[in-house]
Amino acid sequence: MTPSPPGRGEKSLQTSLDSLSVQHVQSVQTNDHSDPFREFPDPVDLPETVDRARADRTSRLVGVSSVGVAVRLLVIAVELAAFWAYGYSVLLVDAVASLADVVASLAIIIAIKIAERPPDDDHPFGHGRFEPLAGMQLGILICLLGAGVIGQQFFAVVTQSTAGDVFLWVAAIPFAAAVLFEAICRLILRIGRREHSTALVSEAYHYRVDAITSLLAAIGLLVAAAVPNFSNLVDHLSAMILAAIMLALGATAVWQNVHQLLDRVPDPKWFDRVRASAEKVEGVRDVEKVRMQCAGPDAHVDIDIEVDPRQTVSEAHVITQHVRAQIQTDWPAVREVVVHVEPYFDGDH
Repeated sequence: MTPSPPGRGEKSLQTSLDSLSVQHVQSVQTNDHSDPFREFPDPVDLPETVDRARADRTSRLVGVSSVGVAVRLLVIAVELAAFWAYGYSVLLVDAVASLADVVASLAIIIAIKIAERPPDDDHPFGHGRFEPLAGMQLGILICLLGAGVIGQQFFAVVTQSTAGDVFLWVAAIPFAAAVLFEAICRLILRIGRREHSTALVSEAYHYRVDAITSLLAAIGLLVAAAVPNFSNLVDHLSAMILAAIMLALGATAVWQNVHQLLDRVPDPKWFDRVRASAEKVEGVRDVEKVRMQCAGPDAHVDIDIEVDPRQTVSEAHVITQHVRAQIQTDWPAVREVVVHVEPYFDGDH
């Protein structure tokens, strides 16, 4: 988000303070005993760019997730057609796994949409935690699938017979799927990190698991064609390696999302960003403390600012409103800003 031009916030703030002072002088000159400082100052509205930036973020996340779903559906259609034509069970298993992944991807998209909803009476801090919650659940699902595959393959390695004849070119189908899944993984991972979406990062890991699954399926078909006598052993060992990778990626996804759900302290760069925004506002002599919560698309900021102790409560309130507006303008992800005011004294730090 492009910050407001320098001086813009200061000018509007000075206009608000001058208005209060003029009203006070006029009331004294006309012997008007009404106190202008008892009239609540006009609110400071946010620019339209703030809401637009939040909506654009959701559109980007949903858009890239939808592309991934479309790629998965294409791979499913091709693998099912190949299974129907040649009867290779590895293609059926990969297609069924991808179909389950489509359902998980749709759940992520729904969670992203819900997380963008504004606060309401039942959720005064918004719905942002839906996003890391969905990411954590996806990570748990990946871990469970990995553990299940390890157990299933361990017992299957000694019970199944060797594969029959396999055409070499059929391995190109899962190999092409692996290339597509890895490309989608990198795209989603880049956007997820840029938009600070742990749910989308978890989804990217999910695509990487799919890429590895498809790659191992291709290798299994090649080995079955080249060395039929060892194809059974190679197939199951490859599957167990995949399962171990699934466990690692799933655990990473769970860990990253749990941090947001438990309000782990965000990256220091966000604190610097909030301080810099507050210090742009005329009348802020210093920023003492900043506390922050980040979950999904939302951030909540508590900030202590110091102002001239000779200012009235109304004047200090106007300053806090401009601090709030400046922070949200510079960082549209901030859903709410609570500003505490303290008097500033030289040498008190």
